Amino acid sequence: MKIPEARGPASTALFALLTEAPGTLGTRPCGRTADDRTLDDGTAALHRAVTGQLAATPDIIGDDDLQLTLFCLYELHYSGLEGVSDEWEWAPGLIQVRHLLEKPFESALRLAAREAAGELELPAASRPTSDAVADVLFSLAARDTGPSLSRYVAKKASLDQLKEFLIHKSIYQLKEADPHTFAIPRLAGRPKAALVEIQADEYGGGRPERMHSALFARTLRGLGMADEYGAYVDSVPAVSLAAVNLMSLFGLNRRLRGAITGHLAIYEMTSSQPNRLYGSGFRRHGFDAAVTHYFDEHVEADAVHEQIAGRDLAGGLVEAEPGLLGDVLFGATAAMAVDGRLSAHLLQSWENGGTSLRAAVPAAA
Repeated sequence: MKIPEARGPASTALFALLTEAPGTLGTRPCGRTADDRTLDDGTAALHRAVTGQLAATPDIIGDDDLQLTLFCLYELHYSGLEGVSDEWEWAPGLIQVRHLLEKPFESALRLAAREAAGELELPAASRPTSDAVADVLFSLAARDTGPSLSRYVAKKASLDQLKEFLIHKSIYQLKEADPHTFAIPRLAGRPKAALVEIQADEYGGGRPERMHSALFARTLRGLGMADEYGAYVDSVPAVSLAAVNLMSLFGLNRRLRGAITGHLAIYEMTSSQPNRLYGSGFRRHGFDAAVTHYFDEHVEADAVHEQIAGRDLAGGLVEAEPGLLGDVLFGATAAMAVDGRLSAHLLQSWENGGTSLRAAVPAAA
């Protein structure tokens, strides 16, 4: 991915640092308090910028500068950033800054998740069965009362709004499944097998042209849009980045392995019907199966995946480790909270006759 445009002091400091070669790596413990004397890989200025922005922001989930900074720090663990040395991935100073951002981000997510959960009825047994865990997740998915973006897309969205919708989705969909894949080595037995089964489908069953990310790229091309990963990062607001950052937070931290399984479970459980409606919205504008295949594929696949994710993945994990029930539910409710906030942003922007994007959209190559 190309380095995006900076959005404030934190991302400006990060991008300035990443264009340089890494200094001495691995000589300082990540947990130390950072200042000019202890950060030996050039990250002191970045640390000061992030600390200042954290102190100034009332809402880390909606902060463009901090969400972009965290997004690009995470990107070092995926396909990297163009022109940036791979040695930066595990530079102690950058990991330290990442942790500095993750703590308040996780706190904000937990607050949003509690509000989304409401009076959630938990399994009564001290060692809940996989079916009991799945039942809680299915009940959570069924009572989702967030704004229905899918119904708006199906019945009302203009062609320009359909393109905006795809731009927001592209931030994750062009690397679909990757954050969840980080959980595979963190699981064992039944939940591990379930996750591998789901991921195999997400990656096209060994056929690259059937990978879900490739199907989404085909949808973009069908509307004359850019299909390169990260092409639209500059155009989306903080909440779109936050929806992806929470997946990376869960996937890259072993202590949150329950949260990433709960996240995937609720995604699969709330996917089939919305994708049916999304496909209808594109067909309403005259697009054929070359464009709608991505959505149609998810209608079918996710109807199967929801059972595997709910019972064998999330349920199987809690059966094996009952103490992770809270984290499983945190992952599910945090996903619903942030996605609901993103949907509300799109709908409010469109119903007011405006755009949901923060910057002009680059022309496709």
